[in-house]
Amino acid sequence: MTPSSAQTDLSSSDWRKIVRQYQTPSSRASIWQVCNSFIPFFLLWIVMYYSLSYSYLLTLALALPTAGFLIRIFIIQHDCGHGSFFKSRRANDYLGTVCGILTLTPYYSWRKSHSIHHATAGNLEERGPQDVFTLTVDEYLQRTPWERFKYRLYRNPITLFMIIPMVLFVIIYRLPMSSTKGGKRERASIHATNLVLALIVLAMSLTIGWKAFLLIQFPITLIATTLGTWIFFVQHQFEDTYWADQDQWDYKTAALEGSSFYKLPKVLQWFTGNIGFHHIHHLSPRIPNYLLEKCHEENPLFQEVVVLTLWSSLQSTFLSLWDEDEKKLVSFGHLRKMQRTVEMAQS
Repeated sequence: MTPSSAQTDLSSSDWRKIVRQYQTPSSRASIWQVCNSFIPFFLLWIVMYYSLSYSYLLTLALALPTAGFLIRIFIIQHDCGHGSFFKSRRANDYLGTVCGILTLTPYYSWRKSHSIHHATAGNLEERGPQDVFTLTVDEYLQRTPWERFKYRLYRNPITLFMIIPMVLFVIIYRLPMSSTKGGKRERASIHATNLVLALIVLAMSLTIGWKAFLLIQFPITLIATTLGTWIFFVQHQFEDTYWADQDQWDYKTAALEGSSFYKLPKVLQWFTGNIGFHHIHHLSPRIPNYLLEKCHEENPLFQEVVVLTLWSSLQSTFLSLWDEDEKKLVSFGHLRKMQRTVEMAQS
């Protein structure tokens, strides 16, 4: 996407002044969001338990809206990590930690790695731990056949959206072994989260039985991690996204051109906490999720961005390589066509 002249002329002081108007959280709005996210989640979880006596198909059907509320809880945790949900940092950290228990995410460790993502998104030389790992065309072609196979396996939709998310949230987040997980506080958050989760699993196993607990929690976790990963994927992995080398990388451009406006139906927009306005979020992470749409609607400058719909976003599924010449993401099929064209021109 070529930036509009209006965006090009938007100086650092200009956009900072605009977004500052939306950076003040409302305690009333935040508390209401906690209520309309946590209460339905717990109520649906209880209903899922009683549904086991009737039909497991009903239990699975209920897992979908329950997972939707869990995604919404993750968005609250996400805002807390940015210090945007409450004015009080302590309140953000307390609530974020509670959210992290439900989302299987050690809050302080995740907050640190996510801050790296925001500071480096779109920077080819700083592809971070929370990015969907992406090779350039040249990097891919320089890999051995075995390395290419592993990358193609990693970028396979089943691997990327179903297997990896479950492994990440259920296993990797339990292990304080990565240097990206920070210092003592970050490691302590991993151990504390694991301890609380172990106590919850033990208590639920003694109360309703481990089998019933797994029959309920497993589909919720699978759906929530799969859909959550997909949403994160399309927010940055679309054809005309933005990537640049360190010396050319620009924060504002990375936010407005490297993050999509994922225009979802209203009900899905609500469940995902307005995170579809991802270009605004990356421009200013201090804006609470419930003010992102207002910022977008009141400022035409922020509306001249890549817009993805549910249908158009599906086209991003197989975009796996960054073409530095064409400045866009391409598929493995596109690469094969490029290679055949070169071979024909040389023959």
